[in-house]
Amino acid sequence: MANKLELTWYGKENEPKIEPRLLIENKELSNTDNDPDTENMLIHGDNLLALKALENKYAGKVKCIYIDPPYNTGSAFEHYDDNLEHSQWLSLMKPRLEILKNLLSDDGFFCCHIDDSEGAYLKVLLDEIFGRNNYLNTFYIQVRYANKTLAEDSDYQKIIEQCHVYSKQKNLAKLNRPKAEYDISKFKWKIFEDEPGKVITLGNKKVEIFKNNQYHIEEIDPCLTGLKETWATGSLARVRASAGEFFELYLSDRKNIDGLGSLYKVYGIGEDSLGYRYISGPKKANANKGKFYSGIPLKRLEELKSGKSFKYLPVSNFLDYAGNFGNCRLEGSVDFKGGKKPEVLLEKLLMYFSNPGDLVLDSFLGSGTTAAVAHKMGRKWIGIEMGEHAYTHCKVRLDKVISGEDKGGITKSVNWKGGGGYRFYELAPTLINQDAFGEYIINKEYNAGMLAAAVALHEGFSYNPSPETFWKQSTGSENSYLFVTTKHITAAYLHSIKDTMQDNEYLIIACKSYDEKAANAFSNIVIKKIPQMLLNRCEFNKDNYNLNIVHPPVYDEVEDDE
Repeated sequence: MANKLELTWYGKENEPKIEPRLLIENKELSNTDNDPDTENMLIHGDNLLALKALENKYAGKVKCIYIDPPYNTGSAFEHYDDNLEHSQWLSLMKPRLEILKNLLSDDGFFCCHIDDSEGAYLKVLLDEIFGRNNYLNTFYIQVRYANKTLAEDSDYQKIIEQCHVYSKQKNLAKLNRPKAEYDISKFKWKIFEDEPGKVITLGNKKVEIFKNNQYHIEEIDPCLTGLKETWATGSLARVRASAGEFFELYLSDRKNIDGLGSLYKVYGIGEDSLGYRYISGPKKANANKGKFYSGIPLKRLEELKSGKSFKYLPVSNFLDYAGNFGNCRLEGSVDFKGGKKPEVLLEKLLMYFSNPGDLVLDSFLGSGTTAAVAHKMGRKWIGIEMGEHAYTHCKVRLDKVISGEDKGGITKSVNWKGGGGYRFYELAPTLINQDAFGEYIINKEYNAGMLAAAVALHEGFSYNPSPETFWKQSTGSENSYLFVTTKHITAAYLHSIKDTMQDNEYLIIACKSYDEKAANAFSNIVIKKIPQMLLNRCEFNKDNYNLNIVHPPVYDEVEDDE
């Protein structure tokens, strides 16, 4: 029996053969005036094709991925269908998620925002792809107020959505936990030993017992030498080797022996600099609770003496952004009613899961929120949008971010003033077409450079033409090369190349045609016809792998408090 959970559905085994397309920069739409060296990418095109195009260069390099795929709820973006059968939706999601995992860095985080229409199915699918052991958290996000827009035709009102978070390697994924300055306000007690106590041994510990009249406790101004008062019961009593456990095991029943209100000085426990813990017994006959008094932990004390100490806080899995969802329709100065995520939500996630300079990716960019927030927060980013929103929303929004015209969202909180840039890319056309006779031919729109780069992408080589050696167009391993040409390859031409090769070098030549005599002339040179070498690998001339879902949720608008 397989040692993993797996979601099965009709059609799961029908994996698409995705053509790795080139990404062609549209320099007229790029915005690089402020940053000519920018690595940010805005890509228009089907996101499955675009992700495949990125895979060769960016595999293992993306620190944080956030996606907000269509929910399959029966609502609509104009470029999506809707209300798919679950198996169809899953078949569309699976290949995208697999490539996204490959793009994610070993220490990276993957976040997928969804509602409960497909949330349960998605969770099991993510368990399968990323590994259940790499599941980190699910954020439950309040997106509308419970008392808002109570439609009579609906039995139930959805106010909560989910964001599933996974890592690629859990042991490497380091969350940026929120922190707060260590608070010493509770360290405000001082104990005075007015008379010597009685010394006994309990639980292999030296214990000094002070009767009710042999000590007193005073409240003082909080300070580094002050003590904190804590009840020695509840969960603290179950912590091994703690003052709470010691009280529970040895002191809780001693009120009849030592008297009410006795104080116990227990040596050899505690993480402060004292070397002991004060523990008080019950003060009433019917009571069984006690308190212990502790100093500032030694590590904290050393940090405070040299400056400040910070306490790391756990991350809550409930996020209340109901008001922000209602007010974010016009964020970024683009009207996007329904489905838009507020910038503060993305800010929170990117704060947890990335650092300045890290690469962030969103393959369902929508109105451009993820890219806008990543830009303002000093992250590099890649955004993919298949619809016209890439031009009418994403580009418009990001141009305003760069110019400093975008005054909304998180602009004020991060003190964003403008700057940076991005490059706008579109997918190249398919590489192989059929002519009028049904023969497969190279697309005539490809020039020599594009053809060489495209074949290299298909073969897993890096296109990096050598200025010295013409046939060293693309590199594979240390001594392997790929040369793409539209020339007819003859034996004589092959000999001219062979004369310039080292004995340990290996070359693949991709061409339109070649002489039979040249085919097996040299053991370290392989010749292939371009169409034949690629046809069995990919599905050519398919431009649309639509995630056919429409209707994002429409979030209720509320009055802006500003």
